[in-house]
Amino acid sequence: MARDKELAASRREARQRKKIKKLLNFDYTLLFIVVFILAFGLVMLYSTSAYAASLKIGDSTYYLKKQLFAAGLGFVGMSFFTKVDYRRWSAFVIPIYFVSIFLCVIVNFVGTTLNGSTRWLKVGGISVQPSEIGKVSVILLIAFVVDRAPKHQRTIQGTIRTLALILPIFGVVAYNNLSTAIIIAGIAFVMTFVASPKYRPFFLAGAGFVGLGLLAIHFVSYRAQRISAWLHPEDYIEDTGFQILQGLYAIGSGGLFGKGLGGSMQKYIVPEAQNDMIFSIICEELGIFGAVCIILLYILLLYRLLFIATHAKDMFGSYICIGIMAHIALQVVLNIAVVTNSIPNTGVSLPLISYGGTSVAILLSEFGLALSVSKNMDFDGEEYE
Repeated sequence: MARDKELAASRREARQRKKIKKLLNFDYTLLFIVVFILAFGLVMLYSTSAYAASLKIGDSTYYLKKQLFAAGLGFVGMSFFTKVDYRRWSAFVIPIYFVSIFLCVIVNFVGTTLNGSTRWLKVGGISVQPSEIGKVSVILLIAFVVDRAPKHQRTIQGTIRTLALILPIFGVVAYNNLSTAIIIAGIAFVMTFVASPKYRPFFLAGAGFVGLGLLAIHFVSYRAQRISAWLHPEDYIEDTGFQILQGLYAIGSGGLFGKGLGGSMQKYIVPEAQNDMIFSIICEELGIFGAVCIILLYILLLYRLLFIATHAKDMFGSYICIGIMAHIALQVVLNIAVVTNSIPNTGVSLPLISYGGTSVAILLSEFGLALSVSKNMDFDGEEYE
């Protein structure tokens, strides 16, 4: 009887130690950075969209309220995914992947068209972009495959087979949203690149991908026009070049410290400034200094994800964080490159800052997964197999 009591007490003590360890491991720094960037994004969103919302809808807080609602849903998702052990999701990876493909297919038939693109599904009055769910499904799928068959990633054939798994969703999404399809491919590419010890095939594949892209652009007039507008935006001032030029004017007029919060004039001119071009308004109102601070915050965010990935208890958790890191990095780089006219316009949002309910809600849920991984970090120096 005494032995049973001692055993029960020992188990309670072990559970208590485990809870304390999870609380100590929890990455509060990552949570703080995410909340700070989101709060900053909400301030900039209101500053950028108030006039347009008042003019179009009669409510200056329209975009802000919708983004706040999405952020609220996102925090619910974050809380849920943080509390649930991330390893439980390995049993649902395949169903999640097929459901995301199904949603990306049906959006072409019953989706809602906005700004000439059919990319949204309306569910109970809420618009959902299935391609954003597709990004999460690809992260989970590649992490699952690498975790289950790490040795296969050491061969070129194994890596190709892993990358081939995303072809169905890549093809479906690329049909009407090439920029998101490129991000999905980029996420898978980065994750398999990290998993494979052979780097040369990736560089060759990357060169081949760029070559195919340029060839496709040559034969598709719509894409070719985007390239022409990128190279000579002044020749397309009444069409695709207008947004690019106005965004560049906003960046140039901001100077070193900007015109001050709310002082932008270009936000009245740049089309859909609250979406993909919001970084140009940040540059105008807060200057180069403010833009650099935001970029540094993103770098710190990526560092925290890398820290969790490095100390994750298993490969599944590690590659989930690597996938999230790739997702954020790709979108930040592509968005800033588009706004500064370094690459052709691709329609990529700035994470946690640009207006977009599905994007914000999904990103916050992704961070919930990363925080769940952080709760189980291992600092004993033992490497997983």
